[in-house]
Amino acid sequence: MNDSYTGFAEVYDELMDNVPYEEWAAFVVSVLKEYGVGGVVPEDTGELAKNLATERNTVLDLGCGTGTLTELLARAGFDMIGVDNSEEMLEIAIQKRERSGSDILYLLQDMREFELYGTVGAVCSVCDSLNYILEDEDMVKVFSLVNNYLYPGGIFVFDFNTVYKYEQVIGDATIAENREDCSFIWENYYDAEKRINEYDLTIFVREFSEDGNRQSEKRKDEEESHAPGGDCGEMFKRFTETHYQRGYTLDEMKGFLEAAGLLFVKALDVDNRGGVRPESERIYVIAKESGKTEERK
Repeated sequence: MNDSYTGFAEVYDELMDNVPYEEWAAFVVSVLKEYGVGGVVPEDTGELAKNLATERNTVLDLGCGTGTLTELLARAGFDMIGVDNSEEMLEIAIQKRERSGSDILYLLQDMREFELYGTVGAVCSVCDSLNYILEDEDMVKVFSLVNNYLYPGGIFVFDFNTVYKYEQVIGDATIAENREDCSFIWENYYDAEKRINEYDLTIFVREFSEDGNRQSEKRKDEEESHAPGGDCGEMFKRFTETHYQRGYTLDEMKGFLEAAGLLFVKALDVDNRGGVRPESERIYVIAKESGKTEERK
């Protein structure tokens, strides 16, 4: 995986305000309830049963980023754990936790090597986090760990961007957006042979005076610059980052699940919640724990 979301973390939520997190959260909640994750534990439950119920009702958000979905699921009544390998993104997630008063546990870990203190009833991973896994064997590692930490019969729900999306929709496209306090240029370069999409991000963030609202420390990759089309008297910080994502097919995902010991349940087109089509851009997959392939260390 590439080392991403450093400078971008500062403005991630602002630039991703069109992402339908509420819809995604509602879908995840519906899936978890359908498969029996969550629910109130009766007060008269024995201690052992209560501890097992707590594990069953805990949900891991894998690749949680700034914690937007994690907070929504916590608000829905689930005990949440968030894992991400970007310290900068988790710092923002922790700030949200402080404001909301939620009891979310955040762990700075690579999803290929994550470790938990016990099992969880469900694992979710949305917003194409798994597309950052570029090698087959690494995806199997991630899925094997998911299977290993799932409570018996636990649920794994995730999404991924398809090969079609990178080839036909965003590959080799340039996207730019100008906001009042920040702007970005997103340049895509798609390698059809490797099915890897490289996107170079250039982000401009308006500098404020000491009594302004936006404050941040200087980073190594920052430069003072003028944003495109901006007032020549205004100063902006410029961040540059390069991200890599790989497109996958549903058949490949099914193969990774099988290799990891997970049972494929069903797949849905994210846009219409119907059957998967050749032109599906993002796909939901629901899988289930069906026995451990190895003992958890």
